[in-house]
Amino acid sequence: MEVTDIKKVGVAGCGIMGGGIAEVAAAANYDVIVMEAGQALLDNGIEAIDASLTLSVRRGKLDENGRKAVMGRIRGTLDLKDFADCNLVIEAATENLELKKRLFRELDKTCKSDAILATNTSCLSIIDMAAVTQRPQKVLGLHFFNPVPAMKLLEIVKTIATDDETLRVARAFGESLGKAVVIAPDIPGFIVNRLLMPFFLEAIRLVESGQATREDIDRAVMLGLNHPMGPLKLADFVGLDTACFIAEAMYDEMKDDRFAPPVLLKKMVAAGRYGRKSKKGFYDYG
Repeated sequence: MEVTDIKKVGVAGCGIMGGGIAEVAAAANYDVIVMEAGQALLDNGIEAIDASLTLSVRRGKLDENGRKAVMGRIRGTLDLKDFADCNLVIEAATENLELKKRLFRELDKTCKSDAILATNTSCLSIIDMAAVTQRPQKVLGLHFFNPVPAMKLLEIVKTIATDDETLRVARAFGESLGKAVVIAPDIPGFIVNRLLMPFFLEAIRLVESGQATREDIDRAVMLGLNHPMGPLKLADFVGLDTACFIAEAMYDEMKDDRFAPPVLLKKMVAAGRYGRKSKKGFYDYG
């Protein structure tokens, strides 16, 4: 298969990540079919894509005809069987391994034998998903970053079973979206989250122990390391629930205390303080 053979891209999930992936693929002139588990979720996802494109129009990055053209290349569905003629399907469902494995089993049965199946997981084992299919050599990770239209990086995660052709086509696909591609190993956290999670968690431990304030931690990192955002504000942006899940998944896999989520983080998540998305995290966003 060549990247030119990819005419239609399937996206399983139309949340923040799935919707963003659908948007960038449609903006790159691919026909996209995006699936959700229910009509309300699908409608909300499609509306969020349209809102993102409308914002691009207001910012002068896109004209109205361009917005309509991108939306015209996106179709929603509630039926996984509509992925049957896709050459590439990207799973962007909730970060739950058993759910993802069920989806991969169904995709394997539904999609044509030469279709590439990818996951947008940020930390889960991709070979475990590949192993439930009859095409493990055609399974890999396409880890986009939030917000997908703005973030340039794409981690392509190669498992021990992914073949060279699949990797080559995936790289060409990522580059066709305007992304900068890196090849990452199928280890917990890949590259970015493997480095980022200890950074997040140590910053949270400093707050938890009372050794430094959130403001001083973020200011020190911004001015001392030239980061655009401090680790606590970035954790709020990523979502504290997401960060806690990734940390727990990585700790369960490696049993390395660096990845054990601090008690403060778990209690904030239990209280519904997820960061920007809930208007309250380490900072208030009301």
